[in-house]
Amino acid sequence: MTFYHECIGGELTLTKLGDTHMKAQFPPEKHGRMINSNLKNGAIEISASDWMASPDLEPIQGNTTAIFVIGQAYNELKVVFDKLSIGCKKSRFQELHDLPFGTYGQFYDKYGVQWIFKGDKRE
Repeated sequence: MTFYHECIGGELTLTKLGDTHMKAQFPPEKHGRMINSNLKNGAIEISASDWMASPDLEPIQGNTTAIFVIGQAYNELKVVFDKLSIGCKKSRFQELHDLPFGTYGQFYDKYGVQWIFKGDKRE
């Protein structure tokens, strides 16, 4: 993300897993990984994270990409999230919930496409 920051400019926010309350859910060797990276410059916004799913889901070509939906209000995201997640794979489902960097949820839809949702923190 630092390379993209050099190219695009703007504000880069990096959040390591070890700096969040979620670290207890992962082994110590993953605490240095980025749970969320966000780069914003005007209307351009890029978000990414390091791979956290192994060993349950090892990264292979095809499962390391996702469609990322960014919204503001929880209620706005929830409507779309609920519609797209009908028939999704429940083993990888995460309902929309609050994390240190905002509202987050993800799932693999009935076609195997990964969807990641991020919104502002609920007040």
